[in-house]
Amino acid sequence: MIKAVIFDMDGVIIDSEPLHYKVFMDYTRSKFGLTISDEEYNRFIGTTNDHIYSTLKKKYNIEGDLAAIVEEYEEKCLEFLLSSKTEKPIHGVDVLVKNLHQNKIKLALASSSTNEKINVVLDMFDMNKFFDVKVSGQEVANSKPAPDIFLRAAKLLNICPEECLVFEDSRNGVVAAKAAGMQCIAFYNPNSGKQDLSRADKIIESFAEVDSAVALKK
Repeated sequence: MIKAVIFDMDGVIIDSEPLHYKVFMDYTRSKFGLTISDEEYNRFIGTTNDHIYSTLKKKYNIEGDLAAIVEEYEEKCLEFLLSSKTEKPIHGVDVLVKNLHQNKIKLALASSSTNEKINVVLDMFDMNKFFDVKVSGQEVANSKPAPDIFLRAAKLLNICPEECLVFEDSRNGVVAAKAAGMQCIAFYNPNSGKQDLSRADKIIESFAEVDSAVALKK
């Protein structure tokens, strides 16, 4: 019986991967003179910025303080997001969140993004009020595909992992959810790159498909 639903944010609540892609490519090119391939970039989707830039520092011998690099990059992402006046939630996800909330299902948001960005996005869409718990990748030791972030969300909700359902759009997120012992519905978002979602319990291409899947809670 499903007692809680946990949502990823980037690529599930907000279609932010095109934004991240632009800022990331511009930043790594102008700051470090790097041209990262789409294949390499796609492997980072769903992970924290700490993981991304610690990996790049090691691979490309980048100099500079990791924390300072991550902070500068996150500021640029936030500036870009705040400058966009046309962002809307992914079609149907806001209706799903509201319906789950009205049906007394506990809700959590578990995102590799910063707490600041999580709150900016949820406030932008007037969705903050629906979530009982919000967990940032900054709060856990290991980034997705490790299960840490989902296990922390379940603990804060006081719900057993096997009673949680996760919505994810990336391979790293799906692997993390299954490693946490949770059910997982993968949302196929073409803007999230060619993600291997095969380990999910169900793959959807629209949140309009979710009614029967969420019947798992009954």
